[in-house]
Amino acid sequence: MSNYAYIAVDPAGHETRGVLDVPDQGEALRRVREMGLFPTKLQEKGERKNRPAPARPRPGPKRAPISISIPGLGGRVKPATLATFTRQLATLVEAGMPLLRSLRTLEEQEESRVMKRVIGELALAIENGSSLAEAIAQHPRIFSRLYLNMVKAGEVSGALELTLSRLAEFMEKARKIKGKIVAALFYPCAVLVVAAGILALLMVYIVPKFKLIFVDLLNGQPMPAFTVFVLGVSETIKNHILLVGTGMLALWTLLLLSLRTEGGRWAFDRFKLAMPVVGPLFRKAAISRFARTLGTLISSGVPILQALTIVKETAGNVVVGQVVSSVHDRVKEGDHIAPALKASPVFPAMVAGMVDVGEQTGALPEMLMKIADNYDGEVENAATALTSVLEPIMIVFLAVVVGSIVIAMFLPLVDIYTKGPFGAKGRGEE
Repeated sequence: MSNYAYIAVDPAGHETRGVLDVPDQGEALRRVREMGLFPTKLQEKGERKNRPAPARPRPGPKRAPISISIPGLGGRVKPATLATFTRQLATLVEAGMPLLRSLRTLEEQEESRVMKRVIGELALAIENGSSLAEAIAQHPRIFSRLYLNMVKAGEVSGALELTLSRLAEFMEKARKIKGKIVAALFYPCAVLVVAAGILALLMVYIVPKFKLIFVDLLNGQPMPAFTVFVLGVSETIKNHILLVGTGMLALWTLLLLSLRTEGGRWAFDRFKLAMPVVGPLFRKAAISRFARTLGTLISSGVPILQALTIVKETAGNVVVGQVVSSVHDRVKEGDHIAPALKASPVFPAMVAGMVDVGEQTGALPEMLMKIADNYDGEVENAATALTSVLEPIMIVFLAVVVGSIVIAMFLPLVDIYTKGPFGAKGRGEE
């Protein structure tokens, strides 16, 4: 048995302190909740009772294991892995299993080496008296501020299992929407890559061989202008392929570097929202992310100003982040959220109207979730429509490009047939 000192608040908000003699931390949390209190801190105090330990030499200080960390190659966890961990932890805690035991169970079955190590460190921190939020705060590269603040709010309110379930649902839906967008953009990107490969093959290897054949067959006669143009492009690419490749790589590097600057990122995010075909898709996804993040945070008990700050940092779009920042400033001055959203060109009037209704009726989290669900459906429909529209466009594009090269190669053959010995002129001369 162990002594656990707890600090909790009652339904009226008054702080209560005490000590419990229980086997583990999970039992201590259960006892505190049975008393109708909401635990804010729980820490083990005193020595173990009824467990005489054999005399043994006191171990020296543990040495940290030697680990080699290569920047950019380790320490990251896939969103799918983190979402699965959150869902499983919520299920175990909701089933009544103590938090520490739940983490040890998940550590044993985890396949990802990085996540396994992180879960082990979380369990060790909790075993030493830290709360789950304090343990999560030690891994900022794995758990976002949204994750940390929701867990902290869940522990304060005594509804950790509900908060974890909301977190898991939030992460799963975010992954689903991201997957829809990636799937919609994958087809045109794949077609462009294949088209670039085919064009490179034609221009570097196939077209130059046709040029040698035409020179021999035409016997000094001029080739059609379009054929000369295509052959000139082919020769330029072939003779300067390294220069062309270096130039394209330099442009790509310049684009990536510009995205790291504030101005470059803002211009790129604004361009994404204003694009004629895929712009509406990005806009709807940004609105869905804003509504779901804010609704999840508020429903979990995170204060509105803190929730807006987190939404700004996790918006994924600088333009949307600026709108959220203006909303934060107006709410801080005592205004509502809806007027600031209505004044923004990013959010439609329907979103501002639904938020206004939610604020007036006191059901803002529920209304934000309805907005998110609505726009999730619109993102799915827009992704399907985008794929249907881009498919014929890409097919026509490839047909025009490859067909133009084929026509350019056939024009000299037509001239040879019409002007050569088998053509009309050749038969007339005979």
